[in-house]
Amino acid sequence: MNRSPSAPAPRSAFSRKAGRRLRERAVEAALFLAAFSSVAITAAIVSVLLVESAVFFREVPLSSFLTDTQWTPLFSDAHFGILPLVSATLVVAGIACVAAIPIGTLIAVWLSEYAPSMARETLKPALEMLSAVPTVVYGYFALLFVTPLLQAVVPDLPGFNMLSAGLVIGLMIIPYVSSVSEDAMKAVPMHLREASYALGATRLQTSFRVVLPAAFSGVASAFILGFSRAVGETMVVAIAAGMQPNLTFDPRQPAETITAYIVQVSLGDLPHGSVGYQTIFAAGLTLMSMTLVFNIAGHFLRRRFREVY
Repeated sequence: MNRSPSAPAPRSAFSRKAGRRLRERAVEAALFLAAFSSVAITAAIVSVLLVESAVFFREVPLSSFLTDTQWTPLFSDAHFGILPLVSATLVVAGIACVAAIPIGTLIAVWLSEYAPSMARETLKPALEMLSAVPTVVYGYFALLFVTPLLQAVVPDLPGFNMLSAGLVIGLMIIPYVSSVSEDAMKAVPMHLREASYALGATRLQTSFRVVLPAAFSGVASAFILGFSRAVGETMVVAIAAGMQPNLTFDPRQPAETITAYIVQVSLGDLPHGSVGYQTIFAAGLTLMSMTLVFNIAGHFLRRRFREVY
């Protein structure tokens, strides 16, 4: 009895199914490795900071590190109080957020609720191009353009100050705030807007009383992202804010942030393993702890408003 030409079909179908399953497992493994690599890199960074900081804290008491008001680790009369660096970091980041959050939120509302689709597709990528500008350019922009403008208003403003650095960092993080906030607002279901319009609300009332509260979990994520970006900025503060570790909350004064100090020591000639060199790891651990605290606070804030709305 002759075998039909179509007899190998079941085997071919089985081979295709096995090959598809093999490809799916390979893609799954690649995705798992990508996710695991991010966790592993984060764990490695934390481990390096903890191990190197432990060497520092064997020489410097933790109480002195947290309470001393002077930071002069490179002087003969060394002091290791982190408070001047923390205060400068918080002041600069606060100024940046005060400048960026209202403007970025208003831009997001306009892009989401008012802008025509063609304008939104054109202006949003153009706005996001601000994040592609090198930060060293922002630093010299703050030093050579923004500071002279501020000195015309505040005559006794020194050449290096936290105010100009904070304002320029705020300009730099506007794309982060506006883009993420606009994405969150666009994700709000259209029936909520239609219900608001049906009750007689205007577009402005709908935008700020319906859409913005409904998208607040995503908007809060944008705020936390912007703040974290401001806290971690390096070149702008290194160029425009000065390199003087002063314990002050006056934005008109020069000061040194944590990131600026890390840059200063990293470019120096301190021997590896010395106490002065180990200070960059203690400062880095402090900066990471600050960012972690604000991210945890933002997480609980998002959960709260997600449950409400």
